[in-house]
Amino acid sequence: MTAVIEVTGLTKRYGGRRGQAVVDDIAFHVDAGEIFGILGPNGAGKTTAVECMEGLRRRDRGEVRILGLDPLNDRHRLHQRIGVQLQESQLQEKLKVREALELYASFYPNPADWRELLERWGLTGKADTRFAKLSGGQKQRLFIALALINDPELVFLDELTTGLDPQARRAIWDLVRGIRQRGKTVFLTTHLMEEAERLCDRVAIIDHGRIVDIGTPAELVRRNCPERAVIIITEDRAALERFRAIPRVSSVTCEGSRFTIRGQEDDLVTEVIECLAERHIRAIDFRTEHPTLEDVFLKLTGHSIRD
Repeated sequence: MTAVIEVTGLTKRYGGRRGQAVVDDIAFHVDAGEIFGILGPNGAGKTTAVECMEGLRRRDRGEVRILGLDPLNDRHRLHQRIGVQLQESQLQEKLKVREALELYASFYPNPADWRELLERWGLTGKADTRFAKLSGGQKQRLFIALALINDPELVFLDELTTGLDPQARRAIWDLVRGIRQRGKTVFLTTHLMEEAERLCDRVAIIDHGRIVDIGTPAELVRRNCPERAVIIITEDRAALERFRAIPRVSSVTCEGSRFTIRGQEDDLVTEVIECLAERHIRAIDFRTEHPTLEDVFLKLTGHSIRD
C-alpha cells in the first residue's frame, strides 16, 4: 500500500542539543486508508510528535514526509491537503456554528460543502447556536467538521474524545470510521485504551518519547500478552490440585471458591473443560478472560496512565 506518512529518526528536544528529548528517534509509516493511532500516557510525547509532523513545531533531527511533502519546507502546500483537530482547540464564544464553517471554508480554494458537513456531523439543528452554548460532544464534532472543511486526504485527530461521556465518545467513533470509509486516512493520538482498540487498524505505543511497540491491536496482544485465563467458581475442595495437574498450565490461584487458571496454550479452555468432565467437578460459573490493549500497555510501560 502507499505510505501517506513516513517518519524516520524523528527527534525533538527542549533546552538545546543536550536538553531532554521529548520525542526520541521514532520511526513508523502510515498507509493510505488506515486509521493509525499513537497510544501513550499523558506527557509521553504524542502531541509533540504530531505537531512536528504537521509542521507546527520544528524537529531537531530525522526525516518526515507527509503525502510526500516535508512539513517544514512545504507547509503551505501540505496544509491544503491535510485536516487538523488540535487537542486544545477553541473558538470565539459568540461565533455561531454556521459562521465558523463559513469562515474556515473561505480559507481554501476548493472547500467541501459546509452544509453537508453540518448534516453529516449531526450539527444541522445547532447551525445558529453560539460556540459557548454547545456541549462537549457538539464542540468536538464541530472541530472535526472544521478539520474536514478542505476535503483533506489525511486527517490528524488529537485526543478527540478526552472528557466526553461514553455515549458522546461512541458517537464520535462511528463518525471517525465514516471518515475512513470516504477514502481518507486518519492519524489518531489518544491515551484511551478502548479508543485505540476499537478504532485503529494499527497502533504505536509510545512512552518517554520512544515507540516501544507497533502493530495491530491483536498483534500487540498476541506478542506481549499471550497468556489467557479461565475463571471457575466451584465448591469442590480438590479442585485446586486437579487444576494444577492440567498440562501446560502456568499458574492456578484460588480466592475462596473462585479459581483462576492461566496458560499460554490455545487449547487451554478445552483442557480445562476436559478436566471438569473427567474429575466430575461441578462448576457454578465458568468464563474466560482474554488480555486487552490495556494489559499490553501496562506490561510495556510498567505503570498506569499518568496525569
